[in-house]
Amino acid sequence: MKAVVFARMIVLAAACIVVTACAESQFLIHTAKIVNQTNDAVPSQGRYKIGNPYEINGTWYYPKVNYEYDETGIASWYGPNFHGKLTANGETYDMNALTAAHRTLPLPTWVEVTNLENGRKLNLRINDRGPYAKGRIIDISRQGAQLLGFQTNGTAKIRVRVLAEESLALVRQLTGEATIAEVGSPITVESVPTEAVDTEPLAPPDGAAIVEASANPVVVTETSEPPSNETVSEPVTSPSEPEVQVVEVVDTGIFIQAGAFSQYENANRVQATLTTIGEVNISQILVNDLDLYRVRLGPISNVTEADILLSQVIGAGYPDARIIVD
Repeated sequence: MKAVVFARMIVLAAACIVVTACAESQFLIHTAKIVNQTNDAVPSQGRYKIGNPYEINGTWYYPKVNYEYDETGIASWYGPNFHGKLTANGETYDMNALTAAHRTLPLPTWVEVTNLENGRKLNLRINDRGPYAKGRIIDISRQGAQLLGFQTNGTAKIRVRVLAEESLALVRQLTGEATIAEVGSPITVESVPTEAVDTEPLAPPDGAAIVEASANPVVVTETSEPPSNETVSEPVTSPSEPEVQVVEVVDTGIFIQAGAFSQYENANRVQATLTTIGEVNISQILVNDLDLYRVRLGPISNVTEADILLSQVIGAGYPDARIIVD
């Protein structure tokens, strides 16, 4: 009899252990869900970052401060495959926010992006690195691409210009008074902009229609050396109702620039090498009181053709060739 009672006690104890284990498992699963929901709801902290030189697919990139950055080229956009992942400065990427990725500008930096094909202009905050395709100069969030009107096409001819005062104010917000004092700027934190300009409100519908328009070509200017500080801070959030501005534009063309040379003989040699690929022109320009001879192929009718031609020029021995919009 005692043996039977003892056996029943063992079975009961085992059942209690199983029930307890199941309860603990359910508790852990429930807790994990809560933690995941919290992580999804609250963006991670980001930091002000310039970064060290880095190499991607055989190409070196050199991040630095450049408040005079002003460049035309081709933009692309990125969305679902990166949504919720960390950006290069530690923020949580939100494809519905007004942000962008750039290879060398400090993180974050305010830029003004103009779609040269339809005249739409929008302020964006650089908080990530990329794109690494040779023919692109900026990768924009899905929301930004929608508002700029090129989500459906996937790419667009654009102008990217750093908003110097707003970027300096953002640096002050993230790092304190010391950084601004070094630059000698009286800018206050209050001058940090919202992630848009206020003129014409536009909703972000899928496949936004192209509007007729364009902007003046620009010249890229060399930069100064960056500060070395990195400070942790909360990311700047985007407004709930962004707005864009539409500006008057002029026609622009797509070119492949193989290089710019101080000696005409060098430019002429490159032209002779590339004539088998396409129509090559040499033009003389003045940059910082220095005469340069620019070697370009084009104009090219579309981005797809430009990508193919760029690959051919790089394959011919000119790895620094790039797509230019002018």
